[in-house]
Amino acid sequence: MFCLGATKGGTSWLHDHLSQHPDCHFRTIKELHYFTMTRPAHFGAALKRLKAELERLKARLAGAPEAMRARLERRIADLRDWRAVLARRQTDAAAYRAFLTAGRQGQAVVGDITPAYALLPDERLSEMAAIAPDVRAVYLMRDPVARLWSHVRMIAQRTRPDAFADEARALLARILSGDLSGEGQGIVARGDYAAVLPRLARAFAPGRLLVMFTEEMMTLPGLARLAEFLGIRPGAADLDRRVHEGTPLKMTDAERRAARAWLEPQYAYVSGQYPSLPQTWRAHMEEGFA
Repeated sequence: MFCLGATKGGTSWLHDHLSQHPDCHFRTIKELHYFTMTRPAHFGAALKRLKAELERLKARLAGAPEAMRARLERRIADLRDWRAVLARRQTDAAAYRAFLTAGRQGQAVVGDITPAYALLPDERLSEMAAIAPDVRAVYLMRDPVARLWSHVRMIAQRTRPDAFADEARALLARILSGDLSGEGQGIVARGDYAAVLPRLARAFAPGRLLVMFTEEMMTLPGLARLAEFLGIRPGAADLDRRVHEGTPLKMTDAERRAARAWLEPQYAYVSGQYPSLPQTWRAHMEEGFA
């Protein structure tokens, strides 16, 4: 099972949920980014980041309380196993599959949840769809205004934590003015449902792609639909829990109106494909475009 996004669309919550599901086997590394790497240099950069993460975790393990040690040790073991895959410095389908299935004890689903995969070209997505005999893909769509603002806040907190609010508002203003320099282009591309959905439909056969609204997924009927698609039993879920929600900052009315107008093509495209929109989507459309 691949989950290909959207960024800030609930993919971390989904990884946590499926990692605890008795019918699923997920490694502790959420975003593998394996299919975004096409050259030896890409693998080298990933190995460098992985080395730093291993060193950080080993330092934490040295002074960790007993209750945390098992979780840290499992994470370190998974990173070491992943390092062996990356050390090949080229795509190796067998090694990738072996990593995902190592430790599996009969669970029906193994998976890779990497939102960046939604940006891959058709050829690479088709390679992913053929990586195993039964490949299923999930794509989550969050209300465009909410997703955009969450992504902007994440980048602002990462780049300017000392001036978070000012940076978030300035970054949003640049995007809405058409300036996609720096992080802006990536933020916009990650929420471009009108561009992503046709590529996914071309790569994954009918019945092998599930497109869900994030707002739908975070309900018991939504999780039952996801479970049916994956061929697993509906599992227990903490629907009130939020993962990586980010630093709170409320949009001004003017910012929200401007974002709604700028994102009108996304609302129009998705509503044309999926008329039964969640309430939050309908509210933004009615407020912004009536």
